[in-house]
Amino acid sequence: MTDGIRNAAIALYDRYTHEGMDRRAFMGELTKIAGGAAAANALLLAIAADPAAAAIVPENDPRLQTRNIEWELIPERKMKGYGAAPANAVANLPIVMVIHENRGLNGHIRDVARRVALAGFAAVAPDFLSPSGGTPADENVAREMIGKLHLAATVADGRAFIQWLSSPAGGSRKVGAVGFCWGGGMVNRLAVASGRALSAGVSFYGPAPDRSEAAKVEAPMLLHLAELDQRVNATALPWAEALKAKSNNVTSIIYPGVNHAFHNDTSAERYDKAAAEKAWATTIAFFTTHLGSVMPAAAVPAG
Repeated sequence: MTDGIRNAAIALYDRYTHEGMDRRAFMGELTKIAGGAAAANALLLAIAADPAAAAIVPENDPRLQTRNIEWELIPERKMKGYGAAPANAVANLPIVMVIHENRGLNGHIRDVARRVALAGFAAVAPDFLSPSGGTPADENVAREMIGKLHLAATVADGRAFIQWLSSPAGGSRKVGAVGFCWGGGMVNRLAVASGRALSAGVSFYGPAPDRSEAAKVEAPMLLHLAELDQRVNATALPWAEALKAKSNNVTSIIYPGVNHAFHNDTSAERYDKAAAEKAWATTIAFFTTHLGSVMPAAAVPAG
């Protein structure tokens, strides 16, 4: 497969999954790019995330303690999620919120939460579809549900959780957030909404608010962007400029020659091992600087 075919197919797939493109029109255009229906189906499988892909950190890794969790944000509004921490974790570790893509809380995001825990932090991955019944098994349905969320209410859910974790009731923890795609966009919005309750934010190729909102951000920010991701970069690059104009604690990195979702190792055609490993190492170093950690990190692949 040539780079031209791959990049054209990925750009088309992003239109389909992020901009509401009709599936029949999507498959028609993908067939033209691939050169036939069978090739189009094979290309789609390579671009889309594979829910059966092997985890980098197994669910039963003995170095960790993991569990499904549930909490109440406000009376009668509950959230579910997944938690991970070092097996011998001490109380009130710095905690990192891991925010899912527009597929909801799936196995890949749970795997990322375990990677965070192996770096010496507590990790929690909320299911932001909890108020709608939780993430379904069908990722196409999950994307439809994400599109129907009330954005202000969803941001309020995340802000309330961050504020609780940083309060005496939640252990007065330092709180970080890392998110991918839709989740990267949520990190940007939560940084606006949470003020000093958020101690550090890392956005992987996340769409950004209007640059005027940057004045409200108090947390140090790290933005990972893909050079070929024109859709996200249209808002993320001005956002990065506005953040840097306000604060010295802002870093944006553009990874050359890679596509949106380059960190997602369950997507064969999107994943870029070198960029993913560099971005992950930079992320953990960033959290260590701004959150601190009292647990030794375990050896874990960076992908």
